[in-house]
Amino acid sequence: MISLSDIALLLLVVLLGYYFWQAQGVRDIALRATRLYCQRENLQLLDDSIALRALWVKRDPKGRFRLWRGYQFEFTVSGEERYVGRTVTLGRFIEGIQVSPHRMPDDDRTLH
Repeated sequence: MISLSDIALLLLVVLLGYYFWQAQGVRDIALRATRLYCQRENLQLLDDSIALRALWVKRDPKGRFRLWRGYQFEFTVSGEERYVGRTVTLGRFIEGIQVSPHRMPDDDRTLH
């Protein structure tokens, strides 16, 4: 016979599986947006990856609670120096992409 604790455990496993499935989908969205941003800005995304660095609950513009995720990535302009960037999502939407100041290959004195 199935007990209440068995049902609770099964529900927990299903919810965890759903969370990881959703998290992977959001990560893929963030990675795609980061790749497009780097291409548009003539930056090279290093290791072709992003890493989750922050996670918390925040309200979206409609007042609903969503998971806010901050991903970190590394990029280069010339292949010689590594710089850090950040992609932020709220739910399944990109809130923004920021890159640290970096030198452009045209002029070694210019920071962007």
